[in-house]
Amino acid sequence: MSFSKVYPDAKSALQGIKDNMTVVVGGFGLCGIPENLILALRDSGVRDLTCVSNNAGVDDFGLGLLLQTRQIKKMVSSYVGENATFEKQFLSGELEVELCPQGTLAERIRAGGAGIPAFYTPTGVGTKVAEGKDTREFDGRTYVMERGITGDFALVKAWKGDKFGNLVFRKTARNFNPMVATAGKITVAEVEELVEIGELDPDQIHTPGIFVQRIIQGPRFEKRIEQRTVRK
Repeated sequence: MSFSKVYPDAKSALQGIKDNMTVVVGGFGLCGIPENLILALRDSGVRDLTCVSNNAGVDDFGLGLLLQTRQIKKMVSSYVGENATFEKQFLSGELEVELCPQGTLAERIRAGGAGIPAFYTPTGVGTKVAEGKDTREFDGRTYVMERGITGDFALVKAWKGDKFGNLVFRKTARNFNPMVATAGKITVAEVEELVEIGELDPDQIHTPGIFVQRIIQGPRFEKRIEQRTVRK
């Protein structure tokens, strides 16, 4: 019996997602976020999600859409400064937030995907980040223990992919997506261009298809910018 990783649309690719699951989402700012999968996640109506992502999008785009509908109960993020909805829900106590230094967050996701349950880092020692966490001294320097991160689902966006799930990311979209792709029990990839197996140069593949269970080709959105700054 043949098995295909290719799904016809984002809705079908999210089959099995349920309330209270942990979803790890790729992207950096508004670059490299899986727009179609986020929309399908919103439309699925699942609630009380824990979302792990570098940031929470903006009010009307990215994960900000799930905040609008109050489908997220907890965010694990690094940078959240562009989302007023996030701010309001956090200050009112509606949204639980775990802030994590950006490099530490990337390494927590990478470690989870590599099967490493925890590691020690000097980042955050002596700050609120280290409160309640184990610390140890190595070679005269103090380190704080951080746990690896995995999710029930991982959602990523790639530039190109083939039907086995091999992925190629483009420029800034490569920042978090490769680590996120390894960290899900089920990884769903959204690609701009879907090609046949064998068409991608093996030396240019950033994420091997062994990490990807489902793949869709999604319509392209406008390339959004979080905060546009121009000269007068």
